[in-house]
Amino acid sequence: MSEQATRIWRDDVTLEWIRDRSQNTMASHIGIEFTELGPDFLRATMKVDSRTCQPMRILHGGASVALAETIASIAASATVDRTRFACVGQEINANHVRPVPEGQLVTGTTRPIHIGARSQVWATEIVNERGQLVCISRMTIATINSIK
Repeated sequence: MSEQATRIWRDDVTLEWIRDRSQNTMASHIGIEFTELGPDFLRATMKVDSRTCQPMRILHGGASVALAETIASIAASATVDRTRFACVGQEINANHVRPVPEGQLVTGTTRPIHIGARSQVWATEIVNERGQLVCISRMTIATINSIK
C-alpha cells in the first residue's frame, strides 16, 4: 500500500488491544513484543535466545514462522467484526534467507496482500538488527463464523 495508506483496522484496535490479546499465549512465551501499529501494517520484535534458537545457537526457522504467523493472525483478526467472525490460519510458507545469531533481536512486519470476505493473505518480512532480510513469509487466513 502507499505511504498515505488508509487505516485498515477496526475502530477498537489499538496497540494496547493487540498486546492484551497476546498475553498468556505462545507469543508471550517466546517473547514476541508488539511495537507498532501503522495504518496498514503491524510490527513486532522477538529476541533470539534460549526460547527461539536452535542447537547451533542461531534463530530457529520454526520460531521465525511462529513470529510471522502470530503477527499475521492478529492483524487479520483486527480487520473483521470479531463478534461475528474469527480468523484462522489455512496455510503458511516461509523462506529463510539469513541466519541470526543468539543475542540479537529480529523484527517482523506484516502487511495485507488481500483482505476479502472469506479469506485474507498477509506477507511478513523479518529482518535482523541491521535491517537485512532474515525470512519472508506468506500466510493465507480463512475468515469463518465466530467459534465462540
